[in-house]
Amino acid sequence: MNLYSLLFSTLLIAPLYSGLTLAAAERLPAEQPVERIHLRSGELPEVSLSADILYRILVAEVAVQQGDYEAASQTFLSLSRDTLDPRFAQRAFQFSMADRNLSRGLRAAKEWSVLAPNDPEAKATALALEASTGNTAGLAQALYQRIESARDKEQAVVQALGIVSKMVDPRLAFDVLDQAMPEDVRTLAISHLALADAAWAAQRSERALLEARQALLRAPGSEAAAQRVLEYGLQVNADEALNEAQEFARQYPESRNLHLLLINRLVDNKRYNDALAVVRSMQRRNPEDFDLLYTEAEINTRAERFTEAKALLVEFISVQSQRRRSVRDQASNALANISDARLALVQIAEQQNDYAEAIQQLNLIEEPSLRFQATVHRAVLEARAGDMRRAQRTLDMIGTQDKQEQAVVALTRATVYRQAGRTDSAVEVLERADRELPDTPELKYDLAMLYERQGRIDDFERLMKQVIDLQPADANAYNALGYTYADQNRKLDEAQDLLEQALELEPDNPYILDSVGWYLYRVGDNQAALEYLKRSYEQLPEADVAAHLGEVFWSKGLKDEALRIWSEAFSLDPDNSTLLETLKRFDVQLP
Repeated sequence: MNLYSLLFSTLLIAPLYSGLTLAAAERLPAEQPVERIHLRSGELPEVSLSADILYRILVAEVAVQQGDYEAASQTFLSLSRDTLDPRFAQRAFQFSMADRNLSRGLRAAKEWSVLAPNDPEAKATALALEASTGNTAGLAQALYQRIESARDKEQAVVQALGIVSKMVDPRLAFDVLDQAMPEDVRTLAISHLALADAAWAAQRSERALLEARQALLRAPGSEAAAQRVLEYGLQVNADEALNEAQEFARQYPESRNLHLLLINRLVDNKRYNDALAVVRSMQRRNPEDFDLLYTEAEINTRAERFTEAKALLVEFISVQSQRRRSVRDQASNALANISDARLALVQIAEQQNDYAEAIQQLNLIEEPSLRFQATVHRAVLEARAGDMRRAQRTLDMIGTQDKQEQAVVALTRATVYRQAGRTDSAVEVLERADRELPDTPELKYDLAMLYERQGRIDDFERLMKQVIDLQPADANAYNALGYTYADQNRKLDEAQDLLEQALELEPDNPYILDSVGWYLYRVGDNQAALEYLKRSYEQLPEADVAAHLGEVFWSKGLKDEALRIWSEAFSLDPDNSTLLETLKRFDVQLP
């Protein structure tokens, strides 16, 4: 091995590259792990390590560490062309995709496949990216031939699914996989499972369900197929999907994963008695499965049957305490299970406004990793119970282990003051914490929101921009600043840029959808505003969103709809300031 190859090998295992996988670098929708290619040494070029190559490698490394994927990918691409080393082209591809630059990624992938002609992953990656530009015929044909000639058809189908998952457009990915599947291979259950998953990623729910059912028909006892029939069927006909899953559970009583998934989905659909029936059938078959006690308690909690839930949790704690006494803590998860049960009892007590019981359960938690969290939570509950002095004393006695815990204590202390109406004291706490921990975005964010409440808009803007600089991938600061500009009807161009960035990061976040809708209303696009606000209200039926949605309805002349939405919100939150201000502005008196 020459000096250049030795350096490259060292770099591949250096901390700078630790944890870096192709899937992580690409940030593609499928998010499936992809094996890194390791080429045989005989396939590597013999290139001497010059000062220029060393310098460029180091420049690319530094760019990666700084998050400058554009510079890193361009440098690696130029290195691959100068050295003919496919590993540089592979890195150029990875960081081009991290930079979301499809054209550069395609150039890098083609370079990689040229430099490593015997590497099927390199060729498949190039074809997958080319297919993303609309040229799908080449990839579909290559995958078809690959599956047809493979001895292990099932493995070939799985590999094909992994390859198309690299495509940027999941709809094209499904079309390619569908075209690549030979007729004789379609008799395999795995083929229908792969098509079901690809169709689901392409948001083709009905086709995903059809393929999942075909897989189950080919392999009647397949738990994986039954799970997909349930999950994908919920989007088509929820009751039918749940009933089918219940029938499968009855026929195949040992399908534990399907049973647990079914329980969760029944609870999501508020079919609590059906969920309990599934749990009890599992308990009859496995009376020693004490985890099912906890599951039963969770179902009763969701159904707000708190008496039954508490009794089950107490029984679960008793069983786990016996396990703990009979087995050393290090060899058992009993202590963790007991702590989980006590936290569940805390949740129930809070829902019943029984703060004394909640605090008592927190005090009983012994799990070392939860003690800090439990103590902080105790302070919050003490404040809610009206004992501000005790809450502050509890926070004073916490011994913090690091800067993160210091920040949590400061944020909690400020929350306690804010909830008591002492905004100025909360601001003082966070200002002091921000001076002591100047690079903590959570402190700056909460402090900025308090400044906005005080009307200190310049300070609010300054801190929110600092948060964005510290956490450019966090949607909250973009949303908060963009919404504030829209709400104040100023800097609307900047508001648009901020909200577009927030929406790109979290496209289904109901708070962001509300902000975007409110911005669109401000710029006069009432129809688009209505669509975003409706989507937000479906997920987040809160008074602030209702106030905005009702105002857009009113402005479009749909006053009955506006009154209906406002009435719903008023019944839930009659003291909401945004709603009350909106009603006052339109001189509306609700019945």
